[in-house]
Amino acid sequence: MNLQELRTFLSIIETGSLVRASEVLNVTQSTVTARLKSLEDEVGQTLLIRNKSGVTLTAAGERLRRYADTISDLWRQARQEAALPDGMSGVCNLACEYDLWPGLGARFFEVLQRDHPQVAVSIWLGSQADVAGWLHEGKSDAAFTHRSAVSQRQGQVVLAPDDLVLLSTAPDSPVRFDPGYVYVEGGEAFGRDHAVAYADANTARVSFGNATTGMEHILRVGGSAYLPKRLAESAIADGQLHLIGDAPVFQRAIYLNYNVAAHRAWGWFDPVLSAIHP
Repeated sequence: MNLQELRTFLSIIETGSLVRASEVLNVTQSTVTARLKSLEDEVGQTLLIRNKSGVTLTAAGERLRRYADTISDLWRQARQEAALPDGMSGVCNLACEYDLWPGLGARFFEVLQRDHPQVAVSIWLGSQADVAGWLHEGKSDAAFTHRSAVSQRQGQVVLAPDDLVLLSTAPDSPVRFDPGYVYVEGGEAFGRDHAVAYADANTARVSFGNATTGMEHILRVGGSAYLPKRLAESAIADGQLHLIGDAPVFQRAIYLNYNVAAHRAWGWFDPVLSAIHP
């Protein structure tokens, strides 16, 4: 058994076919087939069943997959740490959704750098889908996200939720029927609750997929929007944004998902987390 065979096996599972796996790995389909056969011969079991719709894991394949994921993750971490310069004892690939970086991801990074300078850090900022993909593919070791993802490979810490509050550039902005209201995406639960609370209100003419961009927009042209209070604290403090007190307040869950295999080697993780989230 070698790492190429395991990676090929995992790539077939992730892409759903030998053809797509060969494209992702940039090798011929015959190479993918040969690697899979070699792995099956060594294990002594059929791992995948090929059919018209793609591939299906056998029971043996499902069992091997768990170990293959762990071995692949450990090898990636070992390779990263072996290449670290002198004085560095570990590495953390930290992913964070755009809206969770201010006041949360950034704070985690600052405490980690301050208290554990021997740990090398790589930062990845992206959408919720980006972050989920990076964590699943092993490109990130820890991720601040709004998506819950617990599995054998991934652990999770549930953090204090964000308060989504109605904020406006005008202190006397109405709770309903504000022509400058901007809808900012806040997840499925927020969408449902918002629709119920504002069933009688008009549909917003402008919408944004993340709070960071939505807040930049209303600060630039004026208007109101539901935003995470954490994200807008400085704009509230300096009078750029005003809290509309009679408006409903919603909440959005926040999670810190992490790679279980990487977490076992992190003596710094719990102290850093305690410093930003007592």
